[in-house]
This record gives sequence, structure tokens and C-alpha cells, in this order.
Amino acid sequence: MHEKDIFDERQELKKATFSCPYCRERNEYDVRWMKRTKKRNAPRNLNEHDRARFEKSRDYMVRIDDQLMCKNMRCRKRFDIPSSQTVVFV
Repeated sequence: MHEKDIFDERQELKKATFSCPYCRERNEYDVRWMKRTKKRNAPRNLNEHDRARFEKSRDYMVRIDDQLMCKNMRCRKRFDIPSSQTVVFV
């Protein structure tokens, strides 16, 4: 059984405020996330192990973007998103 059998996937944009480590300017950026929501009904033909896995699963989001580009026109350098959180349970 694959994750696509359990979850529906949809991309979302979330706004977050970061400061560029090079020019130190703070701006608001759009960060892309993949939202995975659990399907309402379990797929057919599941064994006991897969059914238990389906019951325990819950909605979560995975961050797609790892780097952002500075919005300052003089800087425009790429920087890593400083938070280490890449998965969020909804």
C-alpha cells in the first residue's frame, strides 16, 4: 500500500516572515506546502496490517520549498529557510 492510497494531496501557499541573512532585510514570503488529507473511506482489498495503518494515519503538511530568494532588489540572493520544521501535523 502506498501513501497515495491513503491520502489526497494538494499544494498550499502559506505566508511567513523571514529576514535575509545577507542584507538583513525582513520580508513576507510565500512558502509552498503539500497538504495530505486522509481519505474518508479505506481502500478495498486491505489486509489487517494496512487497515491498522490507515486507521492510525492523520492529516499532515510537508514543506516543498527549502530555499527562498531575497526580495530586496539589490541583494536577490538565495537563502535557506531557517526553521528546521519540514512536517506539520494538522
